[in-house]
Amino acid sequence: MSLTLPMPKGVSPQVAAVKVEISVVLGRSNIPMQQLLRMGRGAVIPLDVGESDEVWILANNHPVARGEISISEEKIAIIVTGPADVYEFMAGAA
Repeated sequence: MSLTLPMPKGVSPQVAAVKVEISVVLGRSNIPMQQLLRMGRGAVIPLDVGESDEVWILANNHPVARGEISISEEKIAIIVTGPADVYEFMAGAA
């Protein structure tokens, strides 16, 4: 999906043309390799988050914000709730 917004004042066309990949991390899981290798279609991977927990928003694989999942008319979106704490993100990876 591509989204085009008006260019903010003071931003050069070269900077505005830079593409940034945005991804969202719902949660994480640590499972034994043996269990991973046995997984097939329909397998369920438990995550370390609850239904109301915030998600991580990454720009080029770097945490930049936190957000909430919003579902409307069969569309899924993320509402930005605040900046990301890089140290908190990295602590979750341990």
